[in-house]
Amino acid sequence: MTQSTIRRTIDDDSIVTLTIDDPEQRVNTMNERFVTSLADALDEIGDAQDIAGVVIASGKSTFFAGGDLNDLVHADRSHIGEFTAFVERNRGLLRRLERLGVPVVATINGAALGGGLELAFATHHRIAVKSGGVRLGLPEVTLGLLPGAGGVVRSVRLLGVQKALSSLLLTGRQVDASAALELGIVDELVDSPADLASAAKTWILANPDARQPWDSPGYALPGGAPGDPAQPLHASLPVLTAALRADLKGANYPAPKNILKAAVEGAQVDFDNALRIETRYFVDLAVGQIAKNMIQARFFDTQTVNGLRGRDASRTPWKATKAVVLGAGMMGAGIAYQCAAAGIDVVLKDVSVEAAERGKEYSRKVLDKKVRAGALSEAQREVILDRITSTADVADAAGADLVIEAVFEDPDLKARVLKEVEPVLAPGALIGSNTSTLPITGLAGGVRNPADFIGLHFFSPVDKMPLLEIIRGGSTSAESVSRALDVARQIAKTPIVVNDSRGFFTSRVIGTFVNEALAMLGEGVPAPMIEQATTQAGYPAPALQLADELNLELLRRVRDASRDAAEAEGRDWVAHPAEAVLDRMLTEFDRAGRLAGAGFYEYGEGRRNGLWSGLGTVFPVAEQVPTLTDLKERLLFVEAVESAKCLDEGVLESVADANIGSLLGIGYPGWTGGVLQFIDGYEGGVAGFVTRANELATRYGTRFRPPVSLTRLAADGVSLADSRRHAEAVS
Repeated sequence: MTQSTIRRTIDDDSIVTLTIDDPEQRVNTMNERFVTSLADALDEIGDAQDIAGVVIASGKSTFFAGGDLNDLVHADRSHIGEFTAFVERNRGLLRRLERLGVPVVATINGAALGGGLELAFATHHRIAVKSGGVRLGLPEVTLGLLPGAGGVVRSVRLLGVQKALSSLLLTGRQVDASAALELGIVDELVDSPADLASAAKTWILANPDARQPWDSPGYALPGGAPGDPAQPLHASLPVLTAALRADLKGANYPAPKNILKAAVEGAQVDFDNALRIETRYFVDLAVGQIAKNMIQARFFDTQTVNGLRGRDASRTPWKATKAVVLGAGMMGAGIAYQCAAAGIDVVLKDVSVEAAERGKEYSRKVLDKKVRAGALSEAQREVILDRITSTADVADAAGADLVIEAVFEDPDLKARVLKEVEPVLAPGALIGSNTSTLPITGLAGGVRNPADFIGLHFFSPVDKMPLLEIIRGGSTSAESVSRALDVARQIAKTPIVVNDSRGFFTSRVIGTFVNEALAMLGEGVPAPMIEQATTQAGYPAPALQLADELNLELLRRVRDASRDAAEAEGRDWVAHPAEAVLDRMLTEFDRAGRLAGAGFYEYGEGRRNGLWSGLGTVFPVAEQVPTLTDLKERLLFVEAVESAKCLDEGVLESVADANIGSLLGIGYPGWTGGVLQFIDGYEGGVAGFVTRANELATRYGTRFRPPVSLTRLAADGVSLADSRRHAEAVS
């Protein structure tokens, strides 16, 4: 018999407390055990004639985590009836809870996200602790879903259509207890978890006739109903739709559209029919591939990359106490800020004190913004700034146990600055290089102990980009990799671990994306069409715009270095169609990108002023151009094929590293679930991907030809993820 997830107690005032405490999980979720337990608890309460009220509490450190993603990721169209029945049953139980006829209070002691907040919405009064650990929100949109347990219907009736959409539903925003009170989704705050029970009891005894606003006579939807021409909301609906279309830019995100439909349609009917509408739109998303992709990446793959990664759970994590950052340019300045904000003392060294101080100024500006936004106090700002020592004197680095070199991409320069600082470091200091392309094994030759040397590739701007690509060199020790993972956690970065090669994973793969866009231009595809295809595919920035940001001179240097390395190893260099475009832009037209004030775009007064008017003349439009579908898939497929090659070559060690690295580091579209999940989730699975890749290869070049490993998986009907899990189990 399945053990109940709910403990039922009753006090001397006839107040029933239902304490949710799933014995089989670390957090409470809206799984089958919970649904069955809630049904049993409500059956025991019966018609509530003998009780004064009900308190919903948690036996965990959090309140309720929401839907069980293990259940959701397996929902599919072949079992849609069974899945819909489960959703309807859960929905019906929450409706039954709020219509017991006695006051019901939620006591929120920790995070109440997704289904947790939906459960709280089904009570008459919500009390939360003023703790930093309390977070409330409906983040389902970030998983490709919508709230399916009444969250859309209740938030709309609580806040009104426009406020519910903008504050909760479309943003996935999470707020603390104070912000939740201000927003109106929490009714009362207490100082500590110990105060929750007494506050709930006081409210129940003072409000014996409590009922939901939407079940009360005279209830009116805040802001008016969408179908009423006399209400302001009626006129604003076209604006909401247009704004959503502008935000999505044609990308493949069905959840926001379904949320808008469920909110607007549900606001025009009675409560119970609104719930039916919500369920229809929720199930449509839950059984679809996009939600599965996003759940896989944002939950399961994220757990994997942030996990132990083969390390002993009982080990004491290593902590850096003093870091020296070599180079105070944009990257070095950002790294120094990130370390200082994490509580690490930082020495920011450059060739002059003035240059180092300019690097520290970056931290000052970031912190000033946080102070103005109310996220930091002036005193906290000064504490962080005081941790950064800007200097030109290597002696200031004495005793540092972490080095992050962030100078120009020149192996000789990197070797010189590391050689200078090594004598003053703490014994066994972890030495990292923030290189984006240079092989770590070669750079390790410039330090005394290559076992302590590792790649720590940050992404710009460092304070906003969450990824840290950790690169294991040929001599890097397992202990150094472990310490690097600890550093990532210490400075609040999401890590991936890759093995050494030119360009590693992220730089190598994003290079194929930029090259494909340049190749399209050289073929005669209009530049606006390339940019439109990029955004409609779901990338955060248009491809030619990104090329300008990366700088064409840098792209050419990387190309030249890769070609030289290939020739030095006796390999033939096959010129990419993008090379001619790159060389013409630089050699003929001296247009290197944004920093140069001229690239594929025109610039003036520090702003981007549209595509260069000369592009159509320099790269004439062809009589026939590929379809928009082909253009989008060329960008998506070229990165996916290259990532599969990285997996085959051992550059990547796991599918999760590829997915998270592509999403957080190089802007692969979020709806795909990541660059290798895109292969597994493509229509027809790996076999469908291979068929389409071969079509693209026939039309546009052998760079789209899938590796043999994918062809084998396609023939066997096995997914990439399953094949890797099997390989790991065997090993």
